[in-house]
Amino acid sequence: MATSNKHSSIALYSHPNSIYSHLVRFVMAEKNVIYDSVEVEDGRTCEQLLEYNPYGEIPTLVDRSLVIYTPSIILEYLDERYPHPPLLPVFPIARAETRLFLHRVEQDWYSLANRILKNGSDPEAEKDLKETILSSTDAVRNTDYFLGEEFSIMDCYAAPLLWRLPMMNITLTGSNAKLWQRYCSMLFSRESFRSSLTADEINQRALATGEGK
Repeated sequence: MATSNKHSSIALYSHPNSIYSHLVRFVMAEKNVIYDSVEVEDGRTCEQLLEYNPYGEIPTLVDRSLVIYTPSIILEYLDERYPHPPLLPVFPIARAETRLFLHRVEQDWYSLANRILKNGSDPEAEKDLKETILSSTDAVRNTDYFLGEEFSIMDCYAAPLLWRLPMMNITLTGSNAKLWQRYCSMLFSRESFRSSLTADEINQRALATGEGK
């Protein structure tokens, strides 16, 4: 993870298996942000976190006196505070279109993934998530990245979810499977993505794919 042995002015409260925590870690690694990582355990109240965030939600970002605890707001803040490399478009129309598409990803992809990851097994949600991902194949067809030739916030959103497909018992099949395999391979080999992974995230995928046996 993109942490440092030196004390940083930024702290990220997160969980090693949380998909949203992974999303924020990926963006921070992409922008080479140095931060202190504070892991919050499942089912345990973190009094220190509650001092910053009355909801006790993760991820929560603490930057000096500023506290942010909604993933989309955290990501926009990081992109504005650390503008290089930019992950959101500069121009208002393109920026609005990106926000709308990310809203769709939240509603159509992440809602189903959260349902599966929470329940452990949900055949209906697994089927729906697989279908909605495959229905978005045009977004990775004939481009290096999601809907474009440059890495963007949309790739940051896609990567943590695609990494978790084996843990959700989902395999992308059919005529478009190779396109998604190429895209996933490109994302997962990115240095920032590799550094954003926790040991738990690596081990769980290895076990789900059989590589951990």
